[in-house]
Amino acid sequence: MLRRMITIDEEKCNGCGLCVDACSEGALALVDGKAKLVREDYCDGLGDCLPACPQDAIKFEYREAPAFVNPLMQQSIPCGCNTGPSTITFDSEEPKNSELSQWPVQINLAPVTAPWFDGSDLLIAADCTAYSIKNFHDRFIKGNITLIGCPKLDSVDYSEKLSEILKNNDIKTITLVRMEVPCCSGMYNAVVRAIEKSGKKIPLTTYVISKKGQVLSAH
Repeated sequence: MLRRMITIDEEKCNGCGLCVDACSEGALALVDGKAKLVREDYCDGLGDCLPACPQDAIKFEYREAPAFVNPLMQQSIPCGCNTGPSTITFDSEEPKNSELSQWPVQINLAPVTAPWFDGSDLLIAADCTAYSIKNFHDRFIKGNITLIGCPKLDSVDYSEKLSEILKNNDIKTITLVRMEVPCCSGMYNAVVRAIEKSGKKIPLTTYVISKKGQVLSAH
């Protein structure tokens, strides 16, 4: 089947192994000092390994590959009861509890270019907003590509990373969700500067959320 997979540039790879640690499915391994995709069926195509690579040696590509098999869903775990050797088996068809359509979501970890960005509506949200609004997934994340951050906790200028994302991808609209607290104004300033630096005219809608989860303003 044709699906998104990772590809590793061996010339760039320095064998640090950070991508191997980042892959929770165990699809990667170090072979002769280089990172290798050793289990194509364990590669989910989400790219947790991309932001972990300091050499920018990992990219996405669309190609023929085996269907994804989640190794975690194949495990049987002892239930710990005393009624015999019963086991709990993970069901591969779990109910959908999240509207997230990509990973990672942290601004600092997100790749500068990725297939999911092109033609997307981008949600940029302050960390705390998701904990303030009960129906945050349905109201804001659904149908959008999501990036989150906190300008007070992260000692970086988000505008640099965001401007590169906007320059290198076809973003249709941006929705910013921030808290009413003063420190969260940094999110708005970073997004505005990023749009300016990108040289593009991308529509921006901003929601300001109260500490009680109310939408105070939208513009």
